[in-house]
Amino acid sequence: MNMSLEAFKTRVLPVKDKLYRFALRMVKSEPEAQDIVQEVLIKVWNRRSDLDQLENMEAWCMRITKNLSLDRLKSKHTSKTRRIEEGFDISGGNEATPYRSTELGDTMKNVATLISSLPEKQKQVIHLRDVEGYSYKEISDILEMDMNQVKVNLFRARKTLKESLLNINAYGLR
Repeated sequence: MNMSLEAFKTRVLPVKDKLYRFALRMVKSEPEAQDIVQEVLIKVWNRRSDLDQLENMEAWCMRITKNLSLDRLKSKHTSKTRRIEEGFDISGGNEATPYRSTELGDTMKNVATLISSLPEKQKQVIHLRDVEGYSYKEISDILEMDMNQVKVNLFRARKTLKESLLNINAYGLR
């Protein structure tokens, strides 16, 4: 049975922003990330007759996004520059003072810079878990990685971030 346009709009389109942030985190280029998401949506639409058997539509879409992003990186050898604010809310809420907003913005930039320096698997796992909020099982499905490896990579990534932030805050290093 084919997925209807209405089902596509309600099941697939709501995850478009997550797909974009994930692709952007990997390819570091807004136009490339947009192209990848468009390609994912086309692939999903073209395979709509198979979608009723899918247990987790979102994880499947994220896996396609990961694979297409990796393909782009392999074929283009894109630059290592990155946007660092994606996926983070650095607004600080309504009661933020200018000082607090600046301090929070600096911290988030430090976190994003530190995340970008992590090994690729750790970077992907921490983004999916702490930025996008996926479960360990979903991350395991998306990255096609054993659940224990997901947990180990997340633990190592968080430990590295914590130690680095403590050093920055203790010594004022920038």
